[in-house]
Amino acid sequence: MITVNDVAVEFGGTVLFSDVTFAINETDKIALMGKNGAGKSTLLKIVAGQDKPSRGNISAPKEAVIAYLPQHLLSNDDCTVMEETSKAFADVLDMKKEIDEINEQLTIRTDYESDAYMKLIERVSELSEKFYAIDEVNYEAEVEKVLKGLGFEREDFSRLTSEFSGGWRMRIELAKILLKNPDLILLDEPTNHLDMDSIQWLEDFLINQAKAVMVISHDRAFVDNITNRTIEVTMGRIYDYKAKYSHYLELRKDRRVHQQKAYDEQQKFIADNQAFIDRFRGTFSKTESVQSRVKMLEKIVPIEVDEVDNSALKLKFPPSVRSGQYPVVVKDLHKSYGEHVIFKDANIVIERGEKVAFVGKNGEGKSTMIKAIMKEIEINSGSVEIGHNAQIGYFAQNQASLLDESATIFEVIDRIAVGDVRTQIKNILGAFMFQGDDIHKKVKVLSGGEKTRLAMIKLLLEPVNLLILDEPSNHLDMKTKDIIKDALRDFDGTLILVSHDRDFLDGLATKVFEFGNKRVKEHFEDLKGFLEHKKMDSLKEIEK
Repeated sequence: MITVNDVAVEFGGTVLFSDVTFAINETDKIALMGKNGAGKSTLLKIVAGQDKPSRGNISAPKEAVIAYLPQHLLSNDDCTVMEETSKAFADVLDMKKEIDEINEQLTIRTDYESDAYMKLIERVSELSEKFYAIDEVNYEAEVEKVLKGLGFEREDFSRLTSEFSGGWRMRIELAKILLKNPDLILLDEPTNHLDMDSIQWLEDFLINQAKAVMVISHDRAFVDNITNRTIEVTMGRIYDYKAKYSHYLELRKDRRVHQQKAYDEQQKFIADNQAFIDRFRGTFSKTESVQSRVKMLEKIVPIEVDEVDNSALKLKFPPSVRSGQYPVVVKDLHKSYGEHVIFKDANIVIERGEKVAFVGKNGEGKSTMIKAIMKEIEINSGSVEIGHNAQIGYFAQNQASLLDESATIFEVIDRIAVGDVRTQIKNILGAFMFQGDDIHKKVKVLSGGEKTRLAMIKLLLEPVNLLILDEPSNHLDMKTKDIIKDALRDFDGTLILVSHDRDFLDGLATKVFEFGNKRVKEHFEDLKGFLEHKKMDSLKEIEK
């Protein structure tokens, strides 16, 4: 059992949280929830031993292994994917190496009576006891199994880690963590760089093979599938629910109703007594009663109501200009880089008003297809036609980097907001967690997640009738995602979504284009239907 004991974090006179105490048991799968800035990542780092609390401590058994998925990227080592991932077993392999070296010394040395010789015997006995207590493992096979589960192909194993993007290198770090078989796995947004197949594999691993897990994630489906406990960080304290995320939402709603009722009753009590004090202050016959009530009011501990979720705020796209009947028509498209074929004979027809999803493993051509539609790349053969009067709004994965670094948050939005929406700029920014003095911050000082949110607001306010969004939900918390999802659902134009976030796509995309095996396959069903269909397909494949 790992316990968090009276942990507090303070900086610059501000208390992030205090008196946080809870235990993590071997079978716990914990979702760490709360709004951005509440202290979730800070708490995770403290449990991981990466940060020190202002007060309190973490206690764990001496032999306990706590593994943490860092948010920084793997260093550019000159080693292959297989070599880097095998570092997960470095301790065991180093132990084996030392045993072999000592045994070699013992065979050639003749100073049998010396203290040095006896120390070698003691050391090899100690190491051997530890080493042979570890279950015999085919390390290479284990590494291979985990890497393939996370989306790597066999030919990737011998490639240098430096050849891979940040997302893929994050997967290598995740693979190393899973292979260590830790007592507690700490994951901060693990699904951001995973495709659907890899997410489903990770879910299965965490449920069936991992011990204790604590995760921060804005992927609602992922959190709901793997967790059995939810800890909410809010207003400097925690609430611990023995329930998975969807059930926790119901319990939290009930809690806030009770809080509000108690708060309202206390406010009425305070107002009634204050009215009595104001009325009879200075009245000789009531002096004692007035003083008594003043003292009573001074002793009252104010009841606080947790942050009210304002996700009910509706964000609407401006009405779009009507486009032609078919905004996007792709015919017999072939794209390759040298001898590497991305896809061939790809055909896509998207009608006005349709909301479609591009899904498939990473590297199968989803982003390439979008670049072809945007005319950003040359194609080998076939054609891409953009329909009459199609006005494209495009959100790329690197959209955040395209913002004006010298402008403030407010200026970025003020420059593009037109009409009635101008009166709502501060409310819109507030819904995306830019509040108070935050709106005057320069773009250059914002984090990656904050820039992503700002780029998304910018897009939401631009008058377009064909929206193309490439992984728009990364870095967005659940409340913000819900606001965007509702806005996209009501959008009267055409929508193309590339995303691995099942919860975000569910109920939004009405048709799915699957990318894989150098082909593009059209599925005339929503995401739920598509996933059910895929499960049936895989069962058929097993039966063959």
